[in-house]
Amino acid sequence: MANVKKEKGSGLGGSISLIIIVLCIFAGWIIWQFIMGDGANFEGGVNTGHPLPGNYLAMVYKGGPIVPVLMGLLLMVIVFSFERYAVISKAAGKGNLDKFMAEVQKSIKTGDIDGAIAACDKQQGSVANPIRSALVKYQEVKKEGIDSETAAETLHKEIEESTSLEMPMLEKHMTILSTLVSLGTLAGLLGTVTGMIKAFGALASSGTPDQAMLANGISEALINTATGISTSALAIIVYNLFTSKIDTLTYSIDEAGNTIVNTYRHFRGTQNK
Repeated sequence: MANVKKEKGSGLGGSISLIIIVLCIFAGWIIWQFIMGDGANFEGGVNTGHPLPGNYLAMVYKGGPIVPVLMGLLLMVIVFSFERYAVISKAAGKGNLDKFMAEVQKSIKTGDIDGAIAACDKQQGSVANPIRSALVKYQEVKKEGIDSETAAETLHKEIEESTSLEMPMLEKHMTILSTLVSLGTLAGLLGTVTGMIKAFGALASSGTPDQAMLANGISEALINTATGISTSALAIIVYNLFTSKIDTLTYSIDEAGNTIVNTYRHFRGTQNK
């Protein structure tokens, strides 16, 4: 039953991600066509004219049909960044994570397991949940009097299983962000190539080269390059930031888990004396 629910949740999450991607691309096209391509941004009041001096919206519009794709990719980075920030912030739980970890470890070392569980209930989040599960299992094996090594393996297994349930939520959409790092650069490169094709096409035309077409081609190439690099740079920053936060949460879980196991071993060693 749990696997069925997990598969349904995964399928629903994939559908939502696909909808977000499509909406971002569509929004990028809307921005390019109706905001950047507004006639008020161009000489003569039509978007086929030259951009007004200093009008960056019109200049980006002249980047050509690859611009809405680049805008869509940029919007994806922004949307998924906000989504990951909200999820990871919630996963960290309520209050300061370092203070919570110090409180839990202190309670475990002093034998106040109920106090540690209460702290987990108060903190909530993806760090507190596996720790709480391990603490509950700790109390069970402590009552059953299982030998130290078997109990340690049981506690480790409980922590790993609980963590495996939390990690998919933390790492969800991180693949999309890492993919956008490459896609931003590649889409910008594609726009650069198409722009340069137009530029060299103008040079190769019979008679006097069309200076306007040459300038537009070079402008399209540079605009797409700049937009693609900006998108990739933003994606790299947010991806590394969220990866660091996820690693910190995972380390906190492992650290607390080791404290629980070592505390139990110490308890059993004391009982055997």
